[in-house]
Amino acid sequence: MITETKQIKLKDICLDVVRKDIKNVHLSVYPPTGRVRISAPLRINMDTLRIFAISKLGWIKKQQSRFRNQRRESKRDFVSRESHHFFGKRYLLKVIEHNAPPVVDLKHETLELYIRPNTGMDKRREILDEWYRQKMKEYVPRIIAKYEELLGVKVDGFGIKKMRTKWGTCNRDAKRIWLNLELAKKPQHFTEYIVVHEIVHLLERRHNGRFTAYLDKFIPSWRLYKEELNRSELGHVSWFIPFSQ
Repeated sequence: MITETKQIKLKDICLDVVRKDIKNVHLSVYPPTGRVRISAPLRINMDTLRIFAISKLGWIKKQQSRFRNQRRESKRDFVSRESHHFFGKRYLLKVIEHNAPPVVDLKHETLELYIRPNTGMDKRREILDEWYRQKMKEYVPRIIAKYEELLGVKVDGFGIKKMRTKWGTCNRDAKRIWLNLELAKKPQHFTEYIVVHEIVHLLERRHNGRFTAYLDKFIPSWRLYKEELNRSELGHVSWFIPFSQ
């Protein structure tokens, strides 16, 4: 694939421009610094993209301001008495050393992490991430089954992974959806909203009136959920806002 990378400077804002073999223009602002990127088809020249960027300057500044003011999740060391969340509830981590394979045990107020002596921070994170992933794999199929029936579509598979810029994605050709692992830490209605959002993409590719009509029908509070996700504490994830023309 042919790709060209350039920059556009507008006063105090620098935009990375990537021109490649795609159909639409996408304008994105990324946390935590508010980095701006335009992805555009090769056929669109830089002068046209500069005019487009100027027309969206107000929107860009609004998103950058939102990221600057957004709360950030504190760094985790994976030690006892540290706060961790599961499906929106706060638990205190309790690290217990034992000479056996690692185990995670969810109690009423604590999240018990059984590990071998001298297990490092990265390995502790990996163990907890895998536990979160398994819990999501137990929960998500029920949501998919419910909305497959309501929407009259078939999801051929789903996966859970860490994503830097999206809560979920949909591969329409494979009829497969991906969900961000961070959703395991959020209240369950967020996961339901994102699952439905991605399933609806099997019926409608774009975020147009038909798409939002489906969300309005099946997740009436989706706009509130989207805004709550925008305001929630962030780990390794952010809200991605595309613009296409």
